[in-house]
Amino acid sequence: MKKTPDVFSHAPLAGLTILDLTRVLSGPYCTMLAADMGARVIKIEHPTRGDDTRAWGPPFLHGESAYYLSINRNKESVALDYTSPDGREALDALIAQADVLVENFRPGTLDARGLGYAALAAKHPRLIYVSISGFGHTGPRREEAGYDAMMQAEGGLMSITGTPDGSPVRLGVAVADIAAGMFAFQGLLLALIARGTTGKGQHVDIALLDAVTSLLTYQAGRYFATGDSPERLGNRHATIVPYNTFDTADGVLVLAVGNDDQFQRFCRVAGLTDIAADDRFRTNAGRVQHHDYLQPSLATVLATRPADEWVQRLRDAGVPCGAVRSVGDALTDPQTLARQMVEVVDHPTIGPLPVLGVPVKLSSTPGSVRSAPPRLGEHTRHVLQHDLGYDDERIEAMAKTGAIALLQP
Repeated sequence: MKKTPDVFSHAPLAGLTILDLTRVLSGPYCTMLAADMGARVIKIEHPTRGDDTRAWGPPFLHGESAYYLSINRNKESVALDYTSPDGREALDALIAQADVLVENFRPGTLDARGLGYAALAAKHPRLIYVSISGFGHTGPRREEAGYDAMMQAEGGLMSITGTPDGSPVRLGVAVADIAAGMFAFQGLLLALIARGTTGKGQHVDIALLDAVTSLLTYQAGRYFATGDSPERLGNRHATIVPYNTFDTADGVLVLAVGNDDQFQRFCRVAGLTDIAADDRFRTNAGRVQHHDYLQPSLATVLATRPADEWVQRLRDAGVPCGAVRSVGDALTDPQTLARQMVEVVDHPTIGPLPVLGVPVKLSSTPGSVRSAPPRLGEHTRHVLQHDLGYDDERIEAMAKTGAIALLQP
């Protein structure tokens, strides 16, 4: 534990209790963001299988899925079957004490169990209820299941990702899930602010499809302006040139020239005096119009030197650029480490466990990485005893019936 209790007590969401009924990625990512900022997150998992991602691998570390470990730090795990009478009684008691409930079931699933927003809001009007689903809780497709890859496809994102002569490509991370989780956290915070004024909770309805659609931004703007759907351009930018990947003598370089002055500086470093003086390329609009003429000249000169040499020379001249690096290179970069974007927590069975750090840096009330992702049922006994007042006899009886699971030593 790297942060002191005093720092944790001053985190922005300290004192907030979130009941987490989610699994896989979008929901757990949302609740992890909240936990990083001090919220207490009680993760409700199935007693025998837990979160689906516990089985996703390899790789596994001492039986724990690397996928699961990446998005469940700072949480407590309660292994509880709320389809059983005893489990449901315990869940209802936890809901009564919670500020926020987060779920990512298909719309209607929890309503059928009396755990939908309408039923819970009637009993607990201050409860903030966050739902994440594929298509949201309204519209003709609301009852359909939705997964990241299909949402990248249906939301238009895949159609603009990849090379012009290749197939549509899914991003290397589950961006629909992650974006939905971020928007869900944003909605949770906004609902908290509103509750501070009204005294009432509300339903936060997040759809993966909405999340992907919102990411289209300027690509959507191009469609609205022209009526034409943007096409795949590979790594090239539709409205900025040069803004692309280029092969160097030993690797791949990204050149991100954002204005005309930067282009003139690039040309001086690259020795392209004729290009710099050519009226066709003096403005970004001209470079976009004459991209097919400009690109070969840039590609030829950039191929003459190693990537690191270009990066150093161009950065010294104030030209935005970077080498295409591996995940390992990115995670060991001195800047990444200086920003505490890699931290280490102690895991009971794994030992020192590297995890990603907190990206939002607050000067007075920072978030923190405090505890390792919990083992299945690690906190079942503690939560039932200390939050609900159950004695050992009742807890053991529930374990025998399968209503709960207790972590075995």
